[in-house]
Amino acid sequence: MTDDIFQGYKGIALEMLKKYHVRVWGTAVVETTRGSFEGTVLPRAENDDDFHIVMKIITGYNVGVDVNTITTMKETGYKKANYKIPEKEFPYTEGLPKVKLFGTGGTIASRLDYRTGAVIPAFSPGELYGAVPELADICNLETEKVFAVFSENMGPKQYIALAKAIGREIERGVDGIVIGHGTDTLHHTGAALTFMVQNSPVPIVLVGSQRSSDRPSSDAALNLMHAMFTAGHSDIAEVMVCMFGPTSDDYGLLHKGTRVRKMHSSYRSTFRTIGDTPLARVNRESIMPIKKEYNHRRKDKNVTILPYFSEKVTMLYYYPAMQPDVLDAMVDAGYKGIVFVGTGLGHVNKELYPAIERAHKKGVHMYMTLQTLWGYVHMFVYDTGRDMMARGIIPAGNMLPETAFVKLGWALGQTDDQEEVKKLMLTPINDEITPREPYNGYLVYQGGVPEVDEFVKMVRK
Repeated sequence: MTDDIFQGYKGIALEMLKKYHVRVWGTAVVETTRGSFEGTVLPRAENDDDFHIVMKIITGYNVGVDVNTITTMKETGYKKANYKIPEKEFPYTEGLPKVKLFGTGGTIASRLDYRTGAVIPAFSPGELYGAVPELADICNLETEKVFAVFSENMGPKQYIALAKAIGREIERGVDGIVIGHGTDTLHHTGAALTFMVQNSPVPIVLVGSQRSSDRPSSDAALNLMHAMFTAGHSDIAEVMVCMFGPTSDDYGLLHKGTRVRKMHSSYRSTFRTIGDTPLARVNRESIMPIKKEYNHRRKDKNVTILPYFSEKVTMLYYYPAMQPDVLDAMVDAGYKGIVFVGTGLGHVNKELYPAIERAHKKGVHMYMTLQTLWGYVHMFVYDTGRDMMARGIIPAGNMLPETAFVKLGWALGQTDDQEEVKKLMLTPINDEITPREPYNGYLVYQGGVPEVDEFVKMVRK
């Protein structure tokens, strides 16, 4: 047997495979002191330990079997897996809407690299159709891979390229646009495109998945179907994020690009509208509006593309006893815009006042948002807030910190004039600042509280 059939295994795990003549990609029955396991032996990542054998069991999940518990192994078959899904030409159906899918990377377009153990961008948009053939019943799809990056590598360069590409597709007469995107910074891109692509006549839907396509609990396929249906059939012509609503497969939610945030590291229902309600619910057959007011689909091809961004903008998350040299360092590094993420109603400590004054004198644009996420900046209530406004910090209403950061970068990409920037920042484009929060916009359920537990029992499946 060659090393190729023991990919990644070493030490006592390698010796165990050799002892029982079991190969990587072989199907095997493994008897252990903890029970019997049956499945396909998978390669190990290069930097993994040497005392586990990894198997993909019949449920589709991967398990690691401790070699010290193994009593016997038997290979029952062999077929090397091909985890690459072949691309398929998307069929054309008369009468269905034309949707353009831009691929950028992320978990919705990825697979597991068993050599390194990492989830890597791998599926092209065409491969996504190969994985989700139901898309052909929803729309006529054109695909284009714009980038192949994880969402942490998305930034102004990609925002600008996407905005321009969206403008071109709208001019071509597309009925809707879907952007496959990693979830970690999806809300940043949603905000950026809201500011860069204004007055769109068609839906622009960002979609991702929390779990990669090789997992049985993957949300990729259903999220894609919901996003495609929204892009092709929805009357809501806005930049939206489409992801799971509840943790079950019941429906997806459509969130405004300026009011959405990722709120859990692994739940499929991670995206929540903050300080407002979602735009709508969506399933594979219908859109159910939640908000009564939204921008409606139009038949024209008019759209305003404003692809501007200054990268000399940052966020400063305040913490107790923060020292002024932190702010001074940002100013010395040439940053022209700073979004503070303050405590309470929008506060930082007095030790920062001299640094704030120096920044203001140097023309740095400073705006205040909240760590609480819900609620409004109110800097008139306490002396601290009044002191900061006197030193040049401008309250940003109920704008989310990430949205304010993106909007300030977009504004400074167009002008450095203090009043013009202030006008751009404080004039709402699509509900990034709202006059009030709805009564049901703030709902936090705390487990362990009797009335909440009773409610959860009724709705949890």
